[in-house]
Amino acid sequence: MFEKKKLRLKKFYFHPVTVFLVLIFLTIILSGILSLLQTQATYSVVNPNTLELEPTLVTVENLFSFDGIKFIISNAAKNFLSFAPLGTLLISLIGLTVAEATGFIEMLTRRHISKFNKYVVTFLVIFISIVSSLINEVGYAILIPLMALVYFINNRNPILGIVTAFCGVSFGCGVSIFVGSTEVALINYTKLAAQLIDENAHIALSSNLIFIIVASIILSIVGTIIIEALIAPRIGKYKKDEEFAKTEQYNVLAVEEEEQQELEKEKYEKRGLTYALIVSIVVLFIVIYSLIPNLPYSGMLLDMKEITYLNQLFGDNAYFQDGFTYMVSLFFILAGIAYGIGSKSLKNDKDLIEKTGKKFNNIGSIIILIFVVSQFIAVWRKTNIGTIITIWLTNLLEQMQLSGVPLLIVTLLFIAVANLFLTSPASKWAIFSPVVVPMFMQSNISPQFAQIVMRAGDSMTKGFTPLLASFVIYIGYLNIYNLHKDKPFTIRKSLQLVTPYFLLISVAWIVLVVLWYIVGLPVGPGVSPTI
Repeated sequence: MFEKKKLRLKKFYFHPVTVFLVLIFLTIILSGILSLLQTQATYSVVNPNTLELEPTLVTVENLFSFDGIKFIISNAAKNFLSFAPLGTLLISLIGLTVAEATGFIEMLTRRHISKFNKYVVTFLVIFISIVSSLINEVGYAILIPLMALVYFINNRNPILGIVTAFCGVSFGCGVSIFVGSTEVALINYTKLAAQLIDENAHIALSSNLIFIIVASIILSIVGTIIIEALIAPRIGKYKKDEEFAKTEQYNVLAVEEEEQQELEKEKYEKRGLTYALIVSIVVLFIVIYSLIPNLPYSGMLLDMKEITYLNQLFGDNAYFQDGFTYMVSLFFILAGIAYGIGSKSLKNDKDLIEKTGKKFNNIGSIIILIFVVSQFIAVWRKTNIGTIITIWLTNLLEQMQLSGVPLLIVTLLFIAVANLFLTSPASKWAIFSPVVVPMFMQSNISPQFAQIVMRAGDSMTKGFTPLLASFVIYIGYLNIYNLHKDKPFTIRKSLQLVTPYFLLISVAWIVLVVLWYIVGLPVGPGVSPTI
């Protein structure tokens, strides 16, 4: 009896790679069944020329067929190489590993970050993670590896750093202290939907600015309380062993160095920090100058074919948005090398390459995981199942004929549920907006506030679905820092870590949106929740 129970427990701990492979197979089977049942749905699209609704039929693509299997096999390499998290993660890791190898990140963490109270550090991590959504999903590739390292050096559990960064980026997605890529993705759909009711409707780029600034601060405070009060105690301390940087030896060495070589080490570290600071200022100046239009040799990172500055920054072909991860990586490379030269932690170029190469030893498992996940997400998207579920929810919402606060809450929940199956904000809003925006306007709620409801619903469940492309970075890094290799972090276990955050931040989102509407605070300059 005991042996059977033990065997069942062992079978439960499937590696995420295996789980995603099973999900691929199940998705293919499901597409065949739903296609056989002729599953389909229709939604309306606003014609930008006539401002009339045009029906669009979506059917389930059958991948359990000759053509379906052919599609899966022939597109496997393309799915992998074009999978966004692959490129952004590798590029960011090059910069981070150089900065780590030279000791730059360790010095910053030990000398500066470690002096902050843990609540302050958590708040800053969440706030920066939330603000990172200004530029799509680059925060996952940059902040998750960086926070794991910073927490590890700071003698906190790196798993907690991974969870904190992931929760901040995911459950605060769409809010920031500036207008950004979210406006570019959503505002055109909002405007077209509003013009179904009012042909002269105009949605300014700053129409949500006040709300997103306040929301980013409130969510950071609430998130800090959730992390430190509920999640940190559950994760516990990191039981360091020889496999993970021999931390106990590291602590002994740190004490010895502090006793025997502190003065000399501090001298070189200060010089290295000075070099890194000079390089950082130069890099920052070049980047800022490249974002200013109409100056001599400026505007290099702007798409000057666009009319508005926001589109020049965050449009589909904007160089700043496309190259942001590379710029961050380049910053860490240059600052790290400057620090290494100044602190004498770097001997020569061969030493740099060798040290950096060693830091990449642990990412092999993530590459394999990324390949499998890229196939799963490509297969899921091809079936159109997520799109059809979103259309069903939209049609159900339209039939309910709600108004006021009930309309706000139900719309929030429906968008949040749809986000579990269709993670792209633009794709969801293209389906929801022709229904939601007119319903809101007929209920005396402004289209700008409808866009806020979209942001909130999208953010509520962003980090609670394995269909999120960057979820692979989260689960991959959990397993890199997992000390119990016989018990890997599965999808279920990874989601359990963020469940308290997901539940409470969802409540916070709902309360924030409803109270904002009831009180009638402006959501942007000259923009009210009501018409």
